[in-house]
Amino acid sequence: MNHIQSVLITGANAGLGREAARQLALQKGISKVYLACRNPIKAEAAKSVLERETGRKIFEVVLMDVTSPASVRAAVAALSTPIDAVILNAGGTGGRNPNGLTSDGVTNIFATNVLGHVVLVDALLERQLVTSTILYAGSEAARGIPKMGMHGPSLSDGTVDEFKSIADGTKFGPDGDPMQTYGYAKLTATLWMGAMARQNPHIRFVTMSPGGTAGTAGFDDLPFMKRIVFKHVGGVLMPLLGMMHSVEAGAKRYLDGLLDPEFKTGHFYASQAGYPTGPVVDQAGIDGALSDITTQDNAIKALRQFA
Repeated sequence: MNHIQSVLITGANAGLGREAARQLALQKGISKVYLACRNPIKAEAAKSVLERETGRKIFEVVLMDVTSPASVRAAVAALSTPIDAVILNAGGTGGRNPNGLTSDGVTNIFATNVLGHVVLVDALLERQLVTSTILYAGSEAARGIPKMGMHGPSLSDGTVDEFKSIADGTKFGPDGDPMQTYGYAKLTATLWMGAMARQNPHIRFVTMSPGGTAGTAGFDDLPFMKRIVFKHVGGVLMPLLGMMHSVEAGAKRYLDGLLDPEFKTGHFYASQAGYPTGPVVDQAGIDGALSDITTQDNAIKALRQFA
C-alpha cells in the first residue's frame, strides 16, 4: 500500500520533472505536488498547464535554485508541513560555464547535480520535514555506457581528497569535458545516497536513473554543435536505435522507484549494461564499487566540507 501523498520535485517546470509531476497527479492517493523551480514565471506557467492536463489543483510552486544553498535553505525554511517524498531531479551539464566555481567552491556542474540536493536533503531532515522517501535522479553515466562511447568514471583511490577534487574541478582542470565531469558528479551523488541510507534508516534513499531520455532540457547548455547532436540529431536517431526513450518512460522510472517498495534503500537502479533504456537492474551487480561502504563514506565526508 502506497503511503506517499505529497511529493516535492526539483527542476519541475520542464522535461522529466514536469512529466513526473503530471504522472504523480494521476496516481490515486497523491494529494500534493510541490514544483521546486528557480524561475517564477516558468514555474507558474508549468503549474497552469499541469492543472489543465490533469484536471487537479494540487500543485504548489516552491521557488528554489539548487545551485544556491542559501536559496535552498530559504525554501525549506518556508515550508510549514512535512513532505512524504522528494524527487531530486534538477541537474544537467552546468550552464554556459560548467567548470566555473560557485561561491561555495564547487563547479557549476557539481552544484547543479549534487551539492544543492545535499543541502536540500540535510535541511529537510534537520527540520523533520520529510517522512518517507528521497529519490535521486541517477545516470548510467555514473558507470559508463561503452556502447555509446561513454567511458565511466575511474576513481584512482576513492579518498575524501579525490571526491573534493571532483567537486571543485581540480581533478579535471579548467577545460574538463562536461560530459565526463557529469558522470563523476552523478557517481559522487550515488555514493552519497548509499551513505545517507545507512545513516538514516527511517527514510528510503533510492537512486534511479531516468535513462537516456529524449526531449529533456538537460543538454540545453552544451556548446552549440554538441547541443545540435544531442538534442536534434540524437533526438531522432537515438530512439530508433534503442539508445533513448521518451520523457514519459523516463519519468515513469521515477514513479516506480518512489512508489514500489521492491526498490530498496541505498541502491542504485539503472539500465542493464548496454544502452540506457530497457528494464532497470541494481547497478551493484554491474559495478561492486557502487556499494563499497568506505567509498560511500569518503564521498559524504567530502560533500560535508562544502555543504
